[in-house]
Amino acid sequence: MPIVVNLDVMMAKRKVSLNELSERVDLTLSNLSILKTGKAKAIRFSTLEAICKALDCQPGDILEFANTEK
Repeated sequence: MPIVVNLDVMMAKRKVSLNELSERVDLTLSNLSILKTGKAKAIRFSTLEAICKALDCQPGDILEFANTEK
């Protein structure tokens, strides 16, 4: 999939654990883990907004388009 999720990178930069982020954005650990590992098929804007607020970042810091076609 050409969309890369860099949530783990932002969490490391902000020194926020999965448990802490889960509490801040009110998501279950399993749903957050699915998103973090890039296995999610979709993300709600409200969830993305909550994550961006919690990590003080922009959506582009978390989601990246990686065009693998040449």
